[in-house]
Amino acid sequence: MEAFRGPLEDLWKMPDLPNLNHLTWDWWWWLVMWPHESIAGVSKQLMVLWSTKETPAISVNGRPWSIAARPNEEEEGLTVLPGMVAGWYFDGQRMCEPLVLTEQRIVAIGPQHRSDMAAGAVITLGDQRLSTGLSAEAKRFWMRIQSDPSAVAQGAPKNFDISMSPWNEAVSRARRTYQRYPSDLGYDILRIHGAKAAIEVDGERAQGSAYLQKVRVQAPSIPWYWGMLHFSDGSYLDWFIPHLSPLAFSSSDEPWQLLDGIELPLRTSGLFHDIGRGRSENFAKVRLKKKRGRFATRDRAGREEDLPRFEIEMWNGRTMVVLSAEATSRAHWSFDQPTRGGMLSHFCYNEYPLLISAIAIEDEGGIRTLSDWEWVHGNAEHSWGMLH
Repeated sequence: MEAFRGPLEDLWKMPDLPNLNHLTWDWWWWLVMWPHESIAGVSKQLMVLWSTKETPAISVNGRPWSIAARPNEEEEGLTVLPGMVAGWYFDGQRMCEPLVLTEQRIVAIGPQHRSDMAAGAVITLGDQRLSTGLSAEAKRFWMRIQSDPSAVAQGAPKNFDISMSPWNEAVSRARRTYQRYPSDLGYDILRIHGAKAAIEVDGERAQGSAYLQKVRVQAPSIPWYWGMLHFSDGSYLDWFIPHLSPLAFSSSDEPWQLLDGIELPLRTSGLFHDIGRGRSENFAKVRLKKKRGRFATRDRAGREEDLPRFEIEMWNGRTMVVLSAEATSRAHWSFDQPTRGGMLSHFCYNEYPLLISAIAIEDEGGIRTLSDWEWVHGNAEHSWGMLH
């Protein structure tokens, strides 16, 4: 596969949904993973998010973000947005969080705009390098990230230069999921499930994989589990479980709470692009259990906290997947948004780099386990609270 395919031009423009105050949220989200050179099964990971939200004000990790300006289109194919860029970097042992957390004006440049940004890009209007884009003829994505000075002072790398190229037809075609509900509620999500990544971190080079999503959501955020895996042969697996939980009303960012685990799934879904079998499969039946795992980390106050282990089962009429994934670190983002009646709504979004300790995939061709792949890397999310 020589070029990325799908509705790539839509990566750089706003969806055809009217903005809703307090609810509309747009972002571009890259996750890049590559094997640790000396710790088996552990991956280094970089996450960067360019975000804008339709709200008068919100705080992120206690940092006020006043969104006074409105999005505007100055020219065809060019949209200027009030935004914030956030990111973290996990070096396989230490989480650098935040790697980036800065309020910036974001410019989304479409391919129809007369510029040197080729097939489209997202850049920021500042001195700090925080940009991503697609080259001419859609043959590669690029991402250039310069860490915040405060993160560099704490030992984080300063510069990340990443080039993403197509992997295979199943994972490197942009795929859209769209739903519109009454009162203009809904979502519009465009994903590239996988790409090969050439990574350079302060001059040191590595090879890995990457995942991209461009999202608009306009609905109250509710708790969810989500996770994804990349396999060395180019396969991709994910799961998604939005659910009702007492933690929807939690204002805490503590990773383990009294009512943790009391959940009612609203739906369950999974996807497996199986390169080994040459097919893609959907799963409507997914079970997930979150337990205390064998790793621990320290929170921002220096206190030790247990990391979770996710035990997941998914199946359909032909294939069953069972896996155990240990979180090796935690990055979390805390949002507080003033809302109606002087209330404050809270949302905690957690990301966990994963070590896959066991996996079994059974179908008509037999059973495959970890030994069938050179590596399997992944990331999981768990959110709670509710922004409204």
